[in-house]
Amino acid sequence: MKFIVSSTGLYSHLQAISRVINSKNSLPILECFLMDLTDNAVSITASDSETTLTTSIEVNECNGNGRFAVSSKTILDALKEIPEQPLTFDVNMENWEIQVQYLNGKFSLMGRNADEYPVVPALGEEVVKVEMSAPVMMTGITRSLFATADDELHPVLNGIFFDITTEHIIFAASDGYKLVRNKTFAAKGDEKAAFILPKKPATLLKNLLPKESGNVQVAFDGRNAVFTLENYQMTCRLIEGRYPNYNSVIPQNNPHRVVIDRLAFISALKRVSVFSSASSSLIKLHLENNSIQISAQDVDFSTSAEETLLCQYEGNPMNIGFRPTFLIDIFNNISSQEVIMELADPSRGGVILPAEQEENEDLLMLLMPMMLND
Repeated sequence: MKFIVSSTGLYSHLQAISRVINSKNSLPILECFLMDLTDNAVSITASDSETTLTTSIEVNECNGNGRFAVSSKTILDALKEIPEQPLTFDVNMENWEIQVQYLNGKFSLMGRNADEYPVVPALGEEVVKVEMSAPVMMTGITRSLFATADDELHPVLNGIFFDITTEHIIFAASDGYKLVRNKTFAAKGDEKAAFILPKKPATLLKNLLPKESGNVQVAFDGRNAVFTLENYQMTCRLIEGRYPNYNSVIPQNNPHRVVIDRLAFISALKRVSVFSSASSSLIKLHLENNSIQISAQDVDFSTSAEETLLCQYEGNPMNIGFRPTFLIDIFNNISSQEVIMELADPSRGGVILPAEQEENEDLLMLLMPMMLND
């Protein structure tokens, strides 16, 4: 079996799907790419047994059809430094020897029998389908991925919850400390449905979607989901279980309202948090008369810092503590110039909103406070 393909085209497709492959695999064949030549195109698959990514690239010439597996690390390292030029693959389908010729030379390596590669699971009978544009999905995933947990006791929190209704789709994520609820009116379903997308396939989609311009089709049942993009298809195992009622933890009456410049606040947090205690990692916010004082101290090392910023605040003086890394993460995932913080008291979660919501979007984030000693 023989085919000719562009070197940079093949390398970019291989690199994009290689992120799914684990460094350690239960099956040795999962360290390989599965390559399937059919009708002037080669389909390439990478898998970790739970998540499978497939892409295809047109070939310039081909002689015969067939399937073989090839070591992902070897082929990626071999193609890395080859500039744009045609590559000729010659595969012996009896002993799986692969010879690759390019302008200045050639290399050979051993492939494997493609029949060892695990079969991608098919969806069941009760399939729900939904469609949205690539930018809408990318925004939803990017804004909520940082808030997912790494919790073995509560696996449902280790992914992004897609809450689909006939009016909108909500991307929700929480680790028990921070919560994101990103509602988009630019996509909706034909019926009420939901699924929990694990962190790894969500991260893979986040990396693939910026290169996509069309719509993404999502089909899912109770166990698996299939995401069909313009150039890629991903099949993944979903997290099974009931996602917590995220709306119930959002405090409704928050009398203290702060409006602050987002970038100035992030910069101040980064400067002051250097002086927070390594054990508690706590910063204190003091609100009073259109100003917010950010302070941190480490008693063990006798270090401290404080900084005051102007803001819009007309309530009673108030102190509240937060973990600075979480606060910075939240503010980094909001795009508006100004951000609104709605606070009730030092023991209840702070609701954080963009001052100007983007079109067809309703974004809300929540961060639980930390106890202050004073």
